[in-house]
Amino acid sequence: MSPNHKDVRQYYDQVYYKELISPRGHPSRHLQGLVRKLALKKSDRILDVACGSGEWLRVAQELVSEVAGIDISEKAVEACRKAMPDGRFSTGPAEELPYADNEFDVVTCLGSLEHFLDQQVALEEILRVAKQDARILILVPNSGFLTYRLGLFQGTNQQDIRETIRSLDEWTKLFECAGLEIVGRWKDLHVLSRRWIFRAPFYFVPLRILQAVILVIWPLSWQYQVYFECRPKVMRS
Repeated sequence: MSPNHKDVRQYYDQVYYKELISPRGHPSRHLQGLVRKLALKKSDRILDVACGSGEWLRVAQELVSEVAGIDISEKAVEACRKAMPDGRFSTGPAEELPYADNEFDVVTCLGSLEHFLDQQVALEEILRVAKQDARILILVPNSGFLTYRLGLFQGTNQQDIRETIRSLDEWTKLFECAGLEIVGRWKDLHVLSRRWIFRAPFYFVPLRILQAVILVIWPLSWQYQVYFECRPKVMRS
């Protein structure tokens, strides 16, 4: 039986975020680099769809006029509200964004689209709330990931509820059908981080070091996750 949004919410509240700890300390160098890549401006209003505990928005809020986030998990949203009391946070599915048309200058969805029940509708909602000249950044997994193709990686634990892994060409087609124009793609190299490499269980540290080195060398088509920078394809009246 296919899951519904109630099942998804229960999974994230009771399983995925069971041991939720709000982000603390300095943000990762990867997220700091992402801020520079997007060239965020003080006038920007940014929305993160499936914001989780808000680590990305904590970095962005220092440079923009407003941060907003939505997540299906009330537990995750509450962590965001505590960390960013001036932010605007909502609980709900990505297929029903509670925002006005043409509201945001930047919309991000990082490592979450593959878990949505109706990805086409979620993308249409993202496009609806984005301004006509908005920057839209989406991070998705790639079925061309060499380790995945060799059967050495089967996906994340979230496949227990929902996980769709597509090829880069399939993601491109989905984005274009939703009305997005792709203006750039690049590797996700968040693994180049001491925080990611040197964590428990520590017997995996040598393998994580090897993975980090390999991902730098591998071409885009072999990467695990890829960023798609997009914008609205058609100017809306």
